[in-house]
Amino acid sequence: VRQGLRTYLDLLDDIHIAAEAENGQEAIEMVKQYQPDIVLMDLVMPVMDGIEATRKICESNPSSKVIVLSSFIEDEKVFPAIKAGAAGYLLKDVSPPDLVKAIQAVHQGETHLHPDITKKLIDQFVSPKVESESQPDELTPRETEVLQLIANGLSNKELARKLVISEKTVKTHISSILIKLNLESRTQAAIYAYKKGLVLDD
Repeated sequence: VRQGLRTYLDLLDDIHIAAEAENGQEAIEMVKQYQPDIVLMDLVMPVMDGIEATRKICESNPSSKVIVLSSFIEDEKVFPAIKAGAAGYLLKDVSPPDLVKAIQAVHQGETHLHPDITKKLIDQFVSPKVESESQPDELTPRETEVLQLIANGLSNKELARKLVISEKTVKTHISSILIKLNLESRTQAAIYAYKKGLVLDD
């Protein structure tokens, strides 16, 4: 799988492969050496598994964003990987173009999860009985609107276009939302919106 990915990614002008690692420990060392923007991380590896490697990379090199690329979709793999700080979680059957989109999205500060992973997270954290829709007291009306659109899966670029504001302003709103609600990621923000019944109808 790794060789196939390298062959494809090497053909792209805007992606440069800095290094390859055989295990989690090597991955940590190479991240320190090369300071990559993105790390594609497997989970089951010798010496150190991908979950522990992801945790250490996110702690020591937060500018390097980790995308897990795994064949595992079980809860005991998915949830620890997300908790460790992975900004993306994809399955190995992802098409190369979709992988590139995920790399680009995570590089722009977004979270990118396989749809089945998103459903797992929602099923895990959203109670069966959703609270009635209301504006969280902590947020302004505009921030609530941004939160609703995040939960509906819009990217920063799509948010900016829909609200007729700049992407920089979108990022400012998202940062404010995360701080006010004591959340750490867009994924957590989306889950919060589902719990509050803030998801917009298509």
